[in-house]
Amino acid sequence: MNELLPLSLALLAGLLIGAVFFGGLWWTVRKGLPSKHAAWWFLGSALLRTGFALAGFYLVSQGDWRRVLSCLLGFTAARVMVTRLTRNGEESDAS
Repeated sequence: MNELLPLSLALLAGLLIGAVFFGGLWWTVRKGLPSKHAAWWFLGSALLRTGFALAGFYLVSQGDWRRVLSCLLGFTAARVMVTRLTRNGEESDAS
């Protein structure tokens, strides 16, 4: 029971990190594709998002592999949620 709280907080942190990472990717694609400087958009976004995710995982883990695993589970769950929330209407019509 004593270890449940830190793992739950790591899971929530992973959800937040994943939401920022994949939400930022979605935003970058929407803003970067029509831009004249798309390469700069994608490069800058990739560096910022990756740096944020790595720093978040590092801070959450505190050297414990179980926290890293819990954070990664939240990160992956956020990917699924952001993908479903940002899906176009065309794709949902096809299913």
